[in-house]
Amino acid sequence: MSAGRVLVVDDQPKIRRFMRTTLVGDGYEVDEAKSGEEALERMREFRPDLIVLDVNMPGMGGLAACRALRSDTNIAIIMLTVRNSEEDKVAALDAGADDFVTKPFSTPELLARIRAALRRVQTSQSSPTKVRVGEIVIDFDARTVANRSASIHLTPKELDLLRHLIQHANQALSHRELLQAVWGPDYGDQVDYLRVFIKNLRKKIERNPEHPEYITTEPWIGYRFNGTIESL
Repeated sequence: MSAGRVLVVDDQPKIRRFMRTTLVGDGYEVDEAKSGEEALERMREFRPDLIVLDVNMPGMGGLAACRALRSDTNIAIIMLTVRNSEEDKVAALDAGADDFVTKPFSTPELLARIRAALRRVQTSQSSPTKVRVGEIVIDFDARTVANRSASIHLTPKELDLLRHLIQHANQALSHRELLQAVWGPDYGDQVDYLRVFIKNLRKKIERNPEHPEYITTEPWIGYRFNGTIESL
């Protein structure tokens, strides 16, 4: 039985060969693309469960490809880059990536992150629900937030974070708890990941993101989701 279908997108043949050998050896079905444009084509034909996507490629780069893929799919996306700066991480997460791995990476680390990303997508797909909080309606199955007159799309990671906040509504959740619940046990100190997604969620659900009503900051602790949750 296949562990999942993975599309590897990198302009370097050596990286693609290494990734194919590693992933096939771990039970995955693998396809390849050498550019963002080719990734969009292979996405439609191969229908992967997860994409490992290099940031720096000629033509359509990884960030542009990630945004294009994320616009109409719930697929898990892990981005690869040679730099480990906060700016690069924020750019990848803003584009809609689920995770971020810096080259050179260890094989066990990459495989662990792939398994974690696939588990998160499978969990969100297996528990569709719809709730109302004040003036907003959140459809976790459709990945949308209906905020008064507008319907706004959520990325998979925004969905995971919002789900966890709502499951613990009216409780102060620490940065570490949120990071480890949504990103995994290795992410307890990656507060920059969390800030990016909280900022994006506020833009999508708050009337005034600068003065949030639903997702508020708990100074020196983390965040709290405020409101009465009504199942629909």
